[in-house]
Amino acid sequence: MSATLGGAEVVDVRGYQGGEVVLFPGPPEYIYRVQSGLVRVHTVDDEGNGLTLRYVKPGGFFGEEALTGETRRYFAEAVTATKVAVLDTGSLTREDRRQLLVHLVHVVEGLYRALNRLAGKRLRSRIAAELLELGTSDLASVDEQGVPTVHITHDDLAAAVGSVRETVTKVVGELVRLEAIDAGYGKIRLSRLDVLRDVAGE
Repeated sequence: MSATLGGAEVVDVRGYQGGEVVLFPGPPEYIYRVQSGLVRVHTVDDEGNGLTLRYVKPGGFFGEEALTGETRRYFAEAVTATKVAVLDTGSLTREDRRQLLVHLVHVVEGLYRALNRLAGKRLRSRIAAELLELGTSDLASVDEQGVPTVHITHDDLAAAVGSVRETVTKVVGELVRLEAIDAGYGKIRLSRLDVLRDVAGE
């Protein structure tokens, strides 16, 4: 899908540092497009436990509920330094809406995959799949050999796969023993992508 919308009016372009909240739950107003960086869309339950719903990479959108007027029930947080374009829904052309529909189809398909992993796959497979996804995001750096390193804590990885830090740390150790990854403080090097893909089963 195109990274731009042809007729949509850009109301504002906003910059955020990693860890800043871009959107809180509440009434919708605009659609947002990530120009650079990475945005995490997540929810928090009554006990304060967080769950990552999806990541939005450059060219991707969030805040789509502004099209229907539905109340927003999630948070959007900048994971890295991020720029976001604020788009006026009233200025969207028919082609813009078609592009957004295609985008939403991809979002729903990704959520189906995530639900399938949660319901039917072992935690090790879910973590491997998540690392592969993040390995192509702004959360990753690539060394001179072309090997990606994902800069993420075990707490954040646990939130992304619906688990807890202690269990994720144990599984990360298993992946290290498989030589799929090398783990350090706040970073995970994806040393064997083929092994990770095999473990992820995707």
